[in-house]
Amino acid sequence: MTQDARLADLLERIASALERLAPPPMPTLDLAQADAFVFEAASGRLRPVPRVAAVPLELLCGIDRVADILLDNTRRFARGLPANNALLWGARGMGKSSLVKAVHATVAREVAQPPALIEIHREEIDHLPRLLHLLARQERRCLLFCDDLSFDAGETSYKSLKAVLEGGLEGRPPNVLFYATSNRRHLMPRQMIENERSTAIHPGEAVEEKVS
Repeated sequence: MTQDARLADLLERIASALERLAPPPMPTLDLAQADAFVFEAASGRLRPVPRVAAVPLELLCGIDRVADILLDNTRRFARGLPANNALLWGARGMGKSSLVKAVHATVAREVAQPPALIEIHREEIDHLPRLLHLLARQERRCLLFCDDLSFDAGETSYKSLKAVLEGGLEGRPPNVLFYATSNRRHLMPRQMIENERSTAIHPGEAVEEKVS
């Protein structure tokens, strides 16, 4: 084997090794496949949901005021108008998740290009920045949904959630809205706040950071 051939073989092996070390390419999203998806953090892909387990909005009783507010907010978002992120909190079984799915189904029947409903699991909320980065390049509007959102002691993913939605440099993409449900109003257990109050040098500042 000549010197040039050995050099070419060496370069080919180096290139192959670099390809194995390189991160996998970002998945290609096709939001036209369905109106609802589930985000799978391990693969970074959106799994289409052919049929959403939703009940008609008119069957949800006793939450008319909240339903009207959320429906109006979602309609505004679907039409390209300013809209707000929303947290639905209350006791288990009050229809919070059912309301989100029912509102999305109602709006999907009203507009020609409905927003895609994308569920992200609570355990994968720290992957939210990556998901938002993928969705920011899409033309279709996307309604992110996280069911039963809360944070236990020792978790820090709430900081990335807050930064991405409100305080980060990029912020929330204009084509994305975030809805979450929770059994807690402040998303974190009381003992986390009490621990900060008892151990922090400036307890007031530490508590304010967590509550915010």
